[in-house]
Amino acid sequence: MTQERPSPAAVSPDPATPAAVVTAPVRRFPAPPLRHRRTLYALAVLALLAQMAFAMVTTAVRQTPTIDEPVYVGAATVYLREHSLRFNPEHPPLGKLVIAGGLAFAHPRLDPAFEGDQTELGRSVLYESGNDPWHLMLAARLPMIALTLLFGLVVLAFARDLTGPAGALLALALYAFSPDVIAHGSLATLDVPAAGFLLTSVWALWRARERPRLHLPLAGAALGAALATRMSALPAVPVLLLLAALSVWHADGRGERWPPTARSLRRAAVAAGGVGLVAVAVVWAAYLAVDPRLRWTAPDTLPDLHGLRALAVDALPLPQAYRDGMAVQFGFEDSTFEGFLFGRHYSGALWYYLPAAVLVKAPLGMLVLWLAGTAVLLAVPRLRPAAPYLLVPAAVLTAAAMTGSRDFGVRYVVFLPMFGAVAAACVTALRRRWADVAAAALVAFVAVSSLRTFPYYLQYSNEAFGGTSKTHLRLHDSNVDWGQDLGRLADRLHEKHPGEPVWLVYKGSGVPAHYGIHAADPRKVPEDRVHGLLVVSDSAVAKAEGRLAELIAGSTPIDEVGHSITIYRRD
Repeated sequence: MTQERPSPAAVSPDPATPAAVVTAPVRRFPAPPLRHRRTLYALAVLALLAQMAFAMVTTAVRQTPTIDEPVYVGAATVYLREHSLRFNPEHPPLGKLVIAGGLAFAHPRLDPAFEGDQTELGRSVLYESGNDPWHLMLAARLPMIALTLLFGLVVLAFARDLTGPAGALLALALYAFSPDVIAHGSLATLDVPAAGFLLTSVWALWRARERPRLHLPLAGAALGAALATRMSALPAVPVLLLLAALSVWHADGRGERWPPTARSLRRAAVAAGGVGLVAVAVVWAAYLAVDPRLRWTAPDTLPDLHGLRALAVDALPLPQAYRDGMAVQFGFEDSTFEGFLFGRHYSGALWYYLPAAVLVKAPLGMLVLWLAGTAVLLAVPRLRPAAPYLLVPAAVLTAAAMTGSRDFGVRYVVFLPMFGAVAAACVTALRRRWADVAAAALVAFVAVSSLRTFPYYLQYSNEAFGGTSKTHLRLHDSNVDWGQDLGRLADRLHEKHPGEPVWLVYKGSGVPAHYGIHAADPRKVPEDRVHGLLVVSDSAVAKAEGRLAELIAGSTPIDEVGHSITIYRRD
């Protein structure tokens, strides 16, 4: 005999019923309808990306060319005008093709009679061919800004797949307020696009666990785009191919069969090979887009490779120009460069330089969330399968960067704020009010720290190391002084020091005279002739020796420009 289910009215609480009997919770503030929540969420995403876009565009408009940008702009102009690969072979062409997409709207002039190296080419295009360098640099930077914003959507989508909407918003906030991403995403350089393409490839590999046929080709294309932008992405290739095999094995048996069957292993191997083939095809396509005939003559200065290096370069199924570019990079790695860390000027490279620089340059709240998110990622069973996708590529790339010979800046590990933002989203999986409150407070701390440094994102350092104005005491080069403030210096001299004699030691690729700065090099004249204003880039101050050190010691600092250039008075 079945018992009849009571109607809702029969169990409705009577006004006389004791309160303890009522089990249904009463909402004082009903949740907004689903469509309203979606609208609010979309507005939050747009607001974060809009503030990031404003920060990057404002920065791009006000900064003069950094050291590397004229080389890329010059090579991109040659791509447009002559379809030639002969300049800047140490970097593949895709990033410069993106730059060329912006330059196409600026119609840059190129001297047909130009002869010289790639550094001279950049100076010729920006300052000697009748172009407006401000207009040209903005045109080159805008496509990179757009690409950086698109990578923000990848961060959002990746984190949403792992943790849901709240974690995705947290990840996007960390990305959008990252001073390093804003700084380098607003420049016509190659670090951010290479890192973003790698993150996109990893995200596609993660999604391939459910739909491999759809996402594996996308992963291969994104990996190829990274390789076609910077050769520093090469150490990630074996890792991502193994992740491709892992994703297919999971899709084939849902990760429940161990040991895997022969069929699963074959499918995994085929998938990894397919991703590799797509990546190789994208690299070839990038070179063919510049020159369909692939005309290439190796430079006379190409270093000779021997042993494993020669075998590795010769084995790559990539264009000869790519392989010769790798030889140039190996030549750089065999060179000795100067570095500066925590007040110490040294020759060579320190293995711990990049971790130390990240501690200085990453916002404190971001560092805490990276660590907390990684801990949750490893501890929570449902998130743990994502650990190899997020942690292993970042670890391998960081280790490879730490072995490099150039201690020039955290731009070599700019992928950390991207992968770290996705990992940080995992803190929302704890489902604890205290964790949500703490995460929100840390994100707010990051936002305030980032906004306080506006518009000097390149020079940023966190509060534990004194903030942006003190970065030059601990780091140099692209961490603080990359030649970006020549225009600000011109304005400062015009406003506060008109008519005074100026002696300049400038680290950068800009041409001071173009901006109205008429100065001489104090190192090339007797010391007793140097009177008036002594203007020195902070990277040069950090590494000052001999004559320059004596000149600085005998001068009084009276002003600074952009936290990257110091003005002294010498009587």
